[in-house]
Amino acid sequence: MLRAGIVGLPNVGKSTLFNALCENAKADAANFPFCTIEPNTGIVAVPDERLNILAEISKSAKIVPTRVEFVDIAGLVKGASQGEGLGNKFLANIREVDAIVHVVRCFDDDDIIHVSGSVDPTRDIEVINLELILADMDQVEKRLDRARKQAKSRAKEAVLEVAVLEKILPVLEEGRPAREVELDDDEANAIKALGLLSRKPVIYATNVSEDDLAEGNAWVEEVRKVAATENAEVVVVSAQVEAELVDLEAADKKDFLEALGVEEGGLQSLIRTTYDLLGLRTYLTTGPEETRAWTIVVGMKAPQAAGVIHTDFERGFIRAETIAYKDLVECGSQNAAKEKGLLRSEGKEYVVQEGDVMLFRFNV
Repeated sequence: MLRAGIVGLPNVGKSTLFNALCENAKADAANFPFCTIEPNTGIVAVPDERLNILAEISKSAKIVPTRVEFVDIAGLVKGASQGEGLGNKFLANIREVDAIVHVVRCFDDDDIIHVSGSVDPTRDIEVINLELILADMDQVEKRLDRARKQAKSRAKEAVLEVAVLEKILPVLEEGRPAREVELDDDEANAIKALGLLSRKPVIYATNVSEDDLAEGNAWVEEVRKVAATENAEVVVVSAQVEAELVDLEAADKKDFLEALGVEEGGLQSLIRTTYDLLGLRTYLTTGPEETRAWTIVVGMKAPQAAGVIHTDFERGFIRAETIAYKDLVECGSQNAAKEKGLLRSEGKEYVVQEGDVMLFRFNV
């Protein structure tokens, strides 16, 4: 399951957004710092209209979407890596996530106190990023001491780890994130267990007022400029709007968003952007029992995709009966698609595409 950690300064709308995204999450969104005392987690279904359509075609008994887990981390402040505020225990809570969603305040409201006294997205981003870098630097220094001792025995793994850490440490000392260091697969694996925070992909969620959701504002443009220098992504969201959407029916949600000039809600935007950033794709399975979405990595071949369902599927893989989602919908059934030659039999070298509808044949 994809895991995303939500971070940000106090009172940027982080917990309000988390509550809305997860609907039933219990994070306290009170108007004061450090109100989220323990990290809250919420598991949400990934919105995918294709599942409903396929379920109708297959007359499926149930629909099983893929899911994303959001981890809401208490508001960080300057000095958190040295124990300020509630300290760096919260930084440890996001070492296991796949991506960081950094909520940045891009709205003005006299009734909501800003921890630094004014709205300044660039400054706020720098505060959070520096805390992540400082936390990583502390961890790298400690690990490097141990790895150097282990490397004296010429252990191959330790030697490699020392080399990688020695590449990363100077970058961190310059106040730059570890993701700026280019590593090959072996090097990345050597330090994977450290879960370096500043190596994780980042999505900046610019939290705007309802009026600015469609077009953004000058503060959003500030964030876009920062993101461009970091190869990060930007999503414009409104915690205020997301909170209002929670109580609406699907049709009413669509009408409400259209009235605001946007096509999708923050959850859809956030998940779509996260999938793109991490290089993830979705394939589908459908039948009388269930219609289901499965998450895979871009470039994954059919046997590995089958293994996402069960390792036996990968081990005994024979072939994958495959049809593009669009073709299946246009034909109206798998039998009709087969008659038109659109249902393909793919082998072990087939690279699974976004939206493939698949049935795996395998030996037990």
